[in-house]
Amino acid sequence: MRIVIVGAGMVGTQLARYLIQEKHDVSLIESNEERARHASNRLDCLVLRDEGNSINALEEAGIARADALVCVTDSDEVNMIICGLAASRHPDLIKIARVRNDDYVRLNRSGERILGIDFFVHPDVEASRSVLSAIEHGAMGDVLAFAGTPYELGSVDIAPGSAFDGLQLSDFRGLVKGESLVTLVERKGESILPTGATALAAGDRIHIMTKEKEMDAVFILAGRSEKPLRKIGIVGGGRVGALIAEGLLEPDPEKKKKPALFSLLKRLIPQTRRHITIIEEDYNLCKDLAARFPEALVLNEDISDESFVAEERIDDLDLIITATNDQELNMIAAVYLKSRGVSRAIAMVTGSGYAAIARQLGVDVVIPMKSVVVDSILSHVMGGGVRGVHRIGDGSIDIIEIEIGPNASVADTPITDFSLPDGGLVMLVNREAGAFIPRGDYVFRRGDRIVLIAKNSGEIEIERLFGVSP
Repeated sequence: MRIVIVGAGMVGTQLARYLIQEKHDVSLIESNEERARHASNRLDCLVLRDEGNSINALEEAGIARADALVCVTDSDEVNMIICGLAASRHPDLIKIARVRNDDYVRLNRSGERILGIDFFVHPDVEASRSVLSAIEHGAMGDVLAFAGTPYELGSVDIAPGSAFDGLQLSDFRGLVKGESLVTLVERKGESILPTGATALAAGDRIHIMTKEKEMDAVFILAGRSEKPLRKIGIVGGGRVGALIAEGLLEPDPEKKKKPALFSLLKRLIPQTRRHITIIEEDYNLCKDLAARFPEALVLNEDISDESFVAEERIDDLDLIITATNDQELNMIAAVYLKSRGVSRAIAMVTGSGYAAIARQLGVDVVIPMKSVVVDSILSHVMGGGVRGVHRIGDGSIDIIEIEIGPNASVADTPITDFSLPDGGLVMLVNREAGAFIPRGDYVFRRGDRIVLIAKNSGEIEIERLFGVSP
């Protein structure tokens, strides 16, 4: 595919790096001289230092031959204008704009097509969705859900002395009830696509595919203790923190003056009433939050103030979610409050590098916001039958959701006669009769939606095998 990216910030460069690695033709436009130079020195693609809303710049970047345009500048309006300019000349081009204004997303979700834009990506919504998914499973580990199926991919660290410590994977099915599959093992910085001979050990981070109702039991076998999350604290009352609070409190739709943005997120169904505390330094923002969430306790305080933590009994919470704009503060506050007795901690960070550090420090669930946004964009950019792309582990492993095309070379082939490049694995099949983890008697069928795991750089070969190349 040919993709033009406007904006060479962290999201733009991460996206470009991935697409280049997957052998796509990428052009990058950036108006800031330093960012453009940085991208040009590190990325093997065309980098133009120019304004993205310049028709000449878009044409020079190859917009006429491109399959997709992705606008990820710091301005919602600039992203939308660039997409509109491209749509006026190239209406068949896939156009994606990153925005943070809730109203734009509501209009798009209501069916209105603004400026010819095909997809809006809202970073705060994407991050909040990830937080709520983790909370549904007690914040015991990271969870990735697959739409239209009862299956999820859970990621958790193995504790010393747990049932998984020392377990050989050939014995895994005898221990774990229900359909399940260990898809990836992270060990000392290395990502391992496991076999039956692989032995698990304390400190390994494992990624397991299983049904939603079985996930909590899997986390417990890995050594995580189950604990109801009734008292939840949110540090940071900005956009992400407010979205998380909205999802947890489930305000009465009758009271809302406009369509709920949060209808985009998977609603939680709490078994018991939750008590939510929001901690925010900004006084005016606290007033707004108190009016918006009368059921919550809103505290105008600094989370780094040790006396405040003791006086307000913040250390008595079951879960703390640190969602400020300062990722270092999020990590430190999460680790500190866990040391004071808070059972679980979720921290928002910028990228996957900080996520690895936070996990090593003991944070239970880490949400790398930029990586979440990149994954969302990739799911829209990929052509043919590719329905979703998610990067896990150290970023070198992909989870790809794909539909088997009518011309797929694997159609009518038994899975026993098939192998993916570099030891990849088909983890899940979703067809009209339902979803299942494939066994040796599975035969690929046209129209099957499958989820597979593979190393980076194998995407083009995967598209060729499954007959979905654009």
